[in-house]
Order: sequence, then C-alpha cells, then structure tokens
Amino acid sequence: MRERLDPSSDVTHTTLSVLFIALLTAGTFWILRPFVTSILWAGIISVAAWPLILRLESALGHRRGLAVALITTTLLLVVFVPVTLALVAIVNNARNISGQIRLIQSIALPAMPAWVEHVPIAGARVTTEWRQFVALGPEQRAAVLAPYVQTSLRWFAAEAGGVGAMLLQFLLTTIIAAILLTNGETVRAGILSFASRLAGQQGAEVATLAARAVRSVVLGIVGTALIQTAIGGTGLLIAGVPGAALIAAVMLFLCLAQLGPVPVLAPVVIWLYWSGNTVSATVLLVFMIVAGTIDNVIRPVLIRRGANLPLVLVFAGVIGGLLAFGMIGVFIGPVVLAVTYTLVKAWVGSAELAVAAN
Repeated sequence: MRERLDPSSDVTHTTLSVLFIALLTAGTFWILRPFVTSILWAGIISVAAWPLILRLESALGHRRGLAVALITTTLLLVVFVPVTLALVAIVNNARNISGQIRLIQSIALPAMPAWVEHVPIAGARVTTEWRQFVALGPEQRAAVLAPYVQTSLRWFAAEAGGVGAMLLQFLLTTIIAAILLTNGETVRAGILSFASRLAGQQGAEVATLAARAVRSVVLGIVGTALIQTAIGGTGLLIAGVPGAALIAAVMLFLCLAQLGPVPVLAPVVIWLYWSGNTVSATVLLVFMIVAGTIDNVIRPVLIRRGANLPLVLVFAGVIGGLLAFGMIGVFIGPVVLAVTYTLVKAWVGSAELAVAAN
C-alpha cells in the first residue's frame, strides 16, 4: 500500500504554497496600488479621530452615522472645498492674465529703499536692476514681464492635473475614512486579531502602540501648527497688516504641510520694511522667528505625551519619515520606529529572562 506523505514534510507542497501566497499577495497589492496612499491616509485620520468620534457619538445620542457625517463634512469643508475654489479661481483668472498685466503698466513703482543697496553680495545688483526696470516705459515693462508670465502659465497648466489628482485622492481618502470610522470596532478587532495571530500578545501590544504613536503624531502636527499660526497671527494683528485673517489661514495650511510660517511671514516683513514701517516690520520679524523655531521644541513634546517613546526616537521618526516618504512619512516614521523599538526591547527582555532562569 502506498504511504501518504505528510504535507508538512513535502518540499514541493511547501514551495508551491509559499509561491501561491506570494503571487496572491503581489496580485492583491497590484490591484490596490492606486488606493494605497488613500488607505494609509484614511487609516491615519481614523485612528486620530476615533476618540473624538466616540465622544461625539455619545453627545449625539449614540448615533454613529451622524457623528461620522459631521467629521466627514468638516474634513471636506476644511480642505477639499477651499482648494477646489482656489484652483477654479486661478484657472479663470489665468485667461485674463494678459489684461491684468496691462493694468500694472501705469502703476508708479516706488524707489528701492536705500538700505537694500548696502546688503552684502546682492544688494547693489538688485538695486541697479530695479532702477533700470522702473525707468522703462509701460510697453517695455509688459515686454519684460511677458516671458515670465508665460512660463508661469505653462507651469500651472502642467501642475493643474496634479492638483486635480490630489483632490480626487483626498475625496477618496475621506470616503474610506468614513467607512473605517463607521465600522471602527470591527476594524479594530480585525487588526488586533491579525496582530495576535502573527505575534501573540506581543503583536496586539505593538498594534496598540502603533495606534497611540499615530494619534500622538497627529496631535503634535496639528497642535504645533495651531500654536505657530496663533503666534504668527498675533504678530500680524499687532503689526496692523491688512488681510491678517487670510494670511493666517494660508499660514495654517503651510504649517500643517510642515513648511512652517516663514514662507508666509517673510514676504510680509519685507513689504513692511519696504513701506517704511520699520517698527511694525521689526515686531513681526520677532514673531516670525519665534513661530518659525518653536516647532522644534513643541512638536516632539506633544508627540511624546501620547506615545511612551524616547524623545530622540520620536524626532528621528518625524524628520526621517518626512525625508524618506514625504508628508505621509511624518506619521509612518514614528510608527515604524515605535514598532521596531518595542520588538527589540521585548526581544532583549526575553533574552535577559532566559539568562536569569539558567
């Protein structure tokens, strides 16, 4: 009678099983590849917003759907609608750019402030070129500006598709986040079950730590952005800058994108010095320096409050993740380092226990 082979000792069976699983994993990733970024962002938003959803649900009489709808609507109003309106406005105004150039031909341009000429390296050159430009007639000015405007329009035409794709991705992210938040308990149980099946109790602990790390990074990013915007907005109000609310809104977006408030405040400071408002410009310069540097202190502290990780590890995760993966790396970096740190710590601890037992 022919002896049956034990599947666990059948090399061919094992090889084909591993190959099949690898092909299935690769195929699944290939199919989901267009949605990977949206799924990651939706997961980050869901983990960060989960405590808020629970509190909001309780306040609304345990109506989960209404709570999720409010969060989703807030996301759309804060990001999707303003960016879409700005994109439409730029597209519409781009068609009339030539007419707008003609309008500035008759504007009387001010002389360059005397102190600019004494700026090292580039001051004299900038002053000379500005004097030459001011001396030009209206038609000559338009001829000088036209090539730069055409280049800008070509750049915008090339980037508009990318902005549209970004908006579409954000809309998809919002939809996925709404689904995850609606079924939060089921998703959480599934992730913990998978982590436990993968690495036992330690796997569940790592999954919980990763969620805390994500929530802490979001707190650090958003909290730091609000503090920077508050400092910069206060400086704008004290300096009496017109349109301070609009400038502060743009500053908040840049702070959330990890660009900081300096790209917004620096041109305002230059404009104030140019206009002769030296005191207001100096005051705003001080606020700009504080707002632009305070994130190096506040962000790591806020992140570390939620995730019990070494401060150096948190800082390395935020900066390294940003450089490696872009904006989403700000959240992925600390999570990866948190998981690695926890696994290494548990592994070393188990080895010490084994040595002590012997």
